[in-house]
Amino acid sequence: MVEKTIQLTGTSTNSIEDAVNIAVSRAAVTIQSIRQVRVVDINAVIENGAVAQWRVKVDLSFAVQDRLHE
Repeated sequence: MVEKTIQLTGTSTNSIEDAVNIAVSRAAVTIQSIRQVRVVDINAVIENGAVAQWRVKVDLSFAVQDRLHE
């Protein structure tokens, strides 16, 4: 098996976990066989002295599909 890893950023006004779930669920729309996600970085956007958004950078790994040439 071969896996490919891409880097995505998810953003949420609710929580860090929600930001990760947003990134994974959006990727799952077009990517099959997602195997794991690793949180690489976490940032917060501050507005008026409070956290307004959570931003997470994730490495998302998925299996590369085997395709035979016709």
